[in-house]
Amino acid sequence: MMKSLFYFFWAGLFEIGGGYLIWLWLRENKSIWWGIGGGIALAIYGMIATLQPANFGRVYAAYGGVFIIMAMLWGWKIDGVAPDKYDLIGVGLSLVSVLVIMYARRM
Repeated sequence: MMKSLFYFFWAGLFEIGGGYLIWLWLRENKSIWWGIGGGIALAIYGMIATLQPANFGRVYAAYGGVFIIMAMLWGWKIDGVAPDKYDLIGVGLSLVSVLVIMYARRM
């Protein structure tokens, strides 16, 4: 489980970081190098996700919840937008969903 969470963390960091770099390039008029760096980060995200032990569908379904959690943290810590109570409820539901999808005992 710890190895899986480790991969989720790094995949999330590269996906959100890559998307953020492209956002800065296109929305904040940064150099094209920001966009290229973002594209590279997104490619690395795709490779990291393949290291998960579960099947593709399960990994990507659970990763959606991880993405929600990490995106909210990114917005709070990087963009300075604190989550409100509804954001926190959504994050909590996402966390429960990830745990059920990835780690529930199956018969």
